[in-house]
Amino acid sequence: MTGDLADAWRRVAESGHTGDEAVARESLAADDAVLRELALGALDRLSKLRDDEVLAAFHDSDHRVRRRAAIIAAKRREISLAPLLADVDDGVVEAAAWACGEHESVSDDEFTTLVSLATVATEPLVREAAIAALGAIGDRRGLAAILAGCADKPAIRRRAVLALAPFAGPEVDAALQAALQDRDWQVRQAAEDTSPSR
Repeated sequence: MTGDLADAWRRVAESGHTGDEAVARESLAADDAVLRELALGALDRLSKLRDDEVLAAFHDSDHRVRRRAAIIAAKRREISLAPLLADVDDGVVEAAAWACGEHESVSDDEFTTLVSLATVATEPLVREAAIAALGAIGDRRGLAAILAGCADKPAIRRRAVLALAPFAGPEVDAALQAALQDRDWQVRQAAEDTSPSR
């Protein structure tokens, strides 16, 4: 890393706090991926980032830029995250799944992909994020995937138990009862936190 590049990073990062839209905007198309990522964040902070610029960042060659775009899109419910749910980078997919949960209402394509990711994604963080999103969305079509998560790794079991909160029924009650006896204390705690309102 050269001093000039470090200075450029600093200027773009600061532009989001100082109101210098021009500095941020000129870096959206920079050769350096970190500059592009910082420019997205700065323009978003300034409320100057357009939806078409977010969508363009979905197709950036660098996963860090695409991940930042997914995080930004969490606040923009009119933007579909479907392209990033199919990204080749697990970190991008995780961020996109989380953002879908922030939207709370998603397209059928996004929903179907979340259900699939919750059950078959090889990266545990992706499964966890997808399950959390399904819980936030609260559509009963996602319940089977959430219940499957109750038998996954401890962190995913915790998330799945919490994701059961919007749902009711004997299968949900059975999953919560099993979670109260889980070998992981955090899963048991999640079940206690989810169960009292029932």
